[in-house]
Amino acid sequence: MTYNSTYQDRAGQSAQAKQKALEQFRSRPPVDEKLAAERKAAGQRREEAKAEKAATKKAEAEAKAADDAAKAAASAPPTEAEAKAARDARYAARKNRK
Repeated sequence: MTYNSTYQDRAGQSAQAKQKALEQFRSRPPVDEKLAAERKAAGQRREEAKAEKAATKKAEAEAKAADDAAKAAASAPPTEAEAKAARDARYAARKNRK
């Protein structure tokens, strides 16, 4: 294609390209129904496996969150009396070292 081509030249080339693409499309072999069904079934199996994996991952995350919440509840901050007793024990130990 040259830079000085006219509109008619470009339109003709476009029509030829469209005709060639249409001929290539029509010359394709027909779709094999058995192969298409196999591909569709394989796609469905992949989707099911993906959904199952996501559900398993979500269940594991929920279980971990519940476990973390239980640990957090079990390791609640010490009460004032417990904190005072621990502080007194550290003080006594430091005093005995001197």
